[in-house]
Amino acid sequence: MDVINATDSIAVRAIKARAMAQNVPSPCISVCKMDEQRVLCVGCLRTLQEIRDWSTMNDVDKREVWSRIEQRAAAQESARSLRP
Repeated sequence: MDVINATDSIAVRAIKARAMAQNVPSPCISVCKMDEQRVLCVGCLRTLQEIRDWSTMNDVDKREVWSRIEQRAAAQESARSLRP
């Protein structure tokens, strides 16, 4: 598997990361800022709990987080496309 490029969109990075059997990379892109609702990081789309737990997660759990990130990215894109 090729190394995940930081310039890839979060959704593309999620697809690549979920395909990795081991050494699943962190979604962090060093844009550590919570959204207005203080639910998700605007850089990586993880919750505070996911960020906190990342370093102790196994690869299966990390791929699950990446799956949720992909879903969140799709939901955000869908919401943006509905705006006038």
